This record gives sequence, structure tokens and C-alpha cells, in this order.
Amino acid sequence: MIAAAEAQAGRTPLYVLVDERAVGVISLADSIRPEAAEAISALVRRGVSSWIVSGDRQEVVDAVATQLGIAPERAIGGTLPSGKAEALTKIREREGSVGAVGDGINDAPMLAAADVGIAMGGGTDVASDAASATLSSGSPSAVVALVDLARATTRTIRQNLAWAFGYNLLLVPLAAGLALPAFGIGLDPVFAAAAMGLSSVSVVANSLRLRRLKLSA
Repeated sequence: MIAAAEAQAGRTPLYVLVDERAVGVISLADSIRPEAAEAISALVRRGVSSWIVSGDRQEVVDAVATQLGIAPERAIGGTLPSGKAEALTKIREREGSVGAVGDGINDAPMLAAADVGIAMGGGTDVASDAASATLSSGSPSAVVALVDLARATTRTIRQNLAWAFGYNLLLVPLAAGLALPAFGIGLDPVFAAAAMGLSSVSVVANSLRLRRLKLSA
């Protein structure tokens, strides 16, 4: 009864035996970082759902999920390292692209199998080697910052591609003299070279705007 209550409270019970007789229970628990629940909420606001895949007992994982605001059906416990990769495959079938966050040796298979594996700062070298990205911070809010930075970078790349495509679509025909016979419009080679340089400067300047991006961590 005591062990079950401890597990439901998010703690892993260990029995103390003397002469093969249980005389006590010691409970172990990982402390949840104060900012973890807020980081989960921030990801939800960004349209990113969160799951827990852990080797701890299911009761413990359920209790931790409740504290973090994660639905019970998104909490998977009792998972071996190889099973974490299998669990990730099932999550991908339901959610689509999946990013995995971890810091231990047991997390390496899952980090390698994820679309984006994220190793937390201060974790093991094995996790960092298996991940696509390694954070310098061990704070959960750093994951939120990474999502914001990745989305801003993708948005900037699309802007640069659209600008470069439109710019070249307009000016390359003029520089080649294709509009000269029909409309009498041409572009001097000197101005054409300057225009191409201006295009490159514009792309670089737009990319440098990322340096002013305010991140949550």
C-alpha cells in the first residue's frame, strides 16, 4: 500500500529487506525544475504537443505528467532504451514530425531516431553525439528558445528565397537585353553588376535581423 501510494505521488519506492523480510520503504524522486511546466505550456501555445517517454514505472510517469500539465495518454512509462525509439515511431504516426529531448545514455536511441534530436546541456556525450542539436543550457526553457529560433530562421530563409527569385526574375532578363527589342528597355552591365551586389547585401541584411531576435532563454 505504501509503495503504491509513493508511486502515485511520483516517487519510485525501494523496499528495505532484513533477513528477507520487508522492514521499510525508501522513496526516490527526480525533482522537477520550476520552469518545466511553463516551458511545456509555452510549447503548447506554439502548437507543439509534449509527451513523456521514460523508463520509470507508469504510475511515477503519470504523476510527473500531471504536474507538468501533460495528458495521461501522452505519458509512456516502463520503457527500455530500445523501446523509446519504438515509442517515438508510434508518436510520429499520430503527431507527424517529432523532436526528442534527452540528456542520458538511455535517451540516445530515441534522439537518433527523432526528426530532430535535442540533447540538453550538461548531459552525456553519447546523447550529444546522437542528437541533431545540443543546447548549452540544461533549462527546459532553452527548448522553447530553440523552437522560436528555428522557426524564425526558416521564415528568414523563405523570405530570402522569395526576394532572390523575384529580384532575379525581373532583372536578369533586363540585363540580358531580352526586353530591348520589344520595349527598348535595357540595363547597363555596370548597373546590372551593382544590382546583383545589392541583392546579396539585401539577403545578408535580412538574415542579420535574426541577431535581434528576443528568445525566451
